[in-house]
Amino acid sequence: MIDFGFDKIALIGAVALIVIGPEKLPRVARTVGTLLGKARRYVADVKAEVNRSIELEELQKMKSQFETAASDVEASVRSEVNAASAAFGKGYEELSSGLDGTGLAGSADGSIAPPAPQYKRPNKKWRLKRSAVPRWYKQRAGVRAHAQSGAARVARFRPPAMKR
Repeated sequence: MIDFGFDKIALIGAVALIVIGPEKLPRVARTVGTLLGKARRYVADVKAEVNRSIELEELQKMKSQFETAASDVEASVRSEVNAASAAFGKGYEELSSGLDGTGLAGSADGSIAPPAPQYKRPNKKWRLKRSAVPRWYKQRAGVRAHAQSGAARVARFRPPAMKR
């Protein structure tokens, strides 16, 4: 920016006072001040727009980097899954080729393996369990355990009748 010292500003003011005159100088100074303010705001707006565009470009670069990294991870996971499924298929084929006509795998001595036991659900009385929160905690916290009608609730909290 142009460097204005005190001596240069005083010289410009003296020339303006002689050329413009003392009557019009305040109005001209006000006009010059408003024009300088508008110019500064315009320059600040341009700077902000340039900064926004630079940040946008950086964000787009970062987005493209993340997308390439995600596609690389996806490709590696896909290749591992394909390799695992191929190994599983190969093992399945080996096992299925070892089965005899009955569907049970025979051992080396010709005996048949016993069938796996059927699933039996455990005998838990889960319907009897009411809640994981103890009753004393519910009572202290004021949690209602039973539904109550509005009239019953009003009767419950109604103050006792006054004796005459």
